Amino acid sequence: MKLGIVSPGLTLLPRAHAQWEETAGFADIVAIVREAEALGYHHCTCSEHVGVPVDVAAVRGGRYYDPLATFGALGAHTSTIKLAAHVLVLGYHHPLEIAKRYGTLDVVTGGRVILGVGVGSLREEFELLNAPFDDRGARADDAMRALRASLSQREPEYHGPYYDFEGFLVEPCALQARVPIWVGGRTYRSLRRAFELGDGWAPFGLRTEELATMLQRARDTEAWADRAEPIDVIVQNEHPLDPLAEPERVAEQVARFARIGATGINVRFVHHSPAHYREQLAALAALL
Repeated sequence: MKLGIVSPGLTLLPRAHAQWEETAGFADIVAIVREAEALGYHHCTCSEHVGVPVDVAAVRGGRYYDPLATFGALGAHTSTIKLAAHVLVLGYHHPLEIAKRYGTLDVVTGGRVILGVGVGSLREEFELLNAPFDDRGARADDAMRALRASLSQREPEYHGPYYDFEGFLVEPCALQARVPIWVGGRTYRSLRRAFELGDGWAPFGLRTEELATMLQRARDTEAWADRAEPIDVIVQNEHPLDPLAEPERVAEQVARFARIGATGINVRFVHHSPAHYREQLAALAALL
């Protein structure tokens, strides 16, 4: 079971963050990620939003660190923990922009990038960036195919309905021969996109029963059976885990995730300070 952390302080969701996160400095985040690395955690995450309308921020939150800059800094303070964008909105970028920027990040961090991607749903942000909204699903599918053809290629070539390119050098390209692409979302369509075009599914906001139903539906498809390699299923706990106070309950939740076929968890903790967060990291690692 891969353990990753929903990195604290980088995103503030209403009624879902601890008070200390509001004034957290980047040094606090670095210390937590380094502790996670020392304890053997697989990855840390960072989400993407460019601009959130003020009225929407009351629901979605307003703070979103930029993942590229954040991971560049975190990568300099760590050596093994993987850096998982969760998620980049595909419609905001040309695939070669992502291939160049995150390929460079992969090089400077020694091959530690996981590219989490999503379709996006905030129309106002699409309009702000002059990005097409109505056909964003089809565009995202084409962008994923273009990324797979480009991420580790110095001279990428791709010909699709939305993206078409050849004859350009993109250097440096990613160090990994195959950068993992995880698809975020909370619909069956996101899961289907993951097993048809990606390497993993990283859902959020779903109960364990809902996850189990979607995964069973996916396993019954030919596309799932035809895969050469199984996909990662990186779930996110619905309610924050408290391994210090409730180790048995946490162990049972992790076991439930394992039973439905999850291969990893993007962990959210109960925590009241940076020190308490680090204690929770250690408690979960010891428990598992």
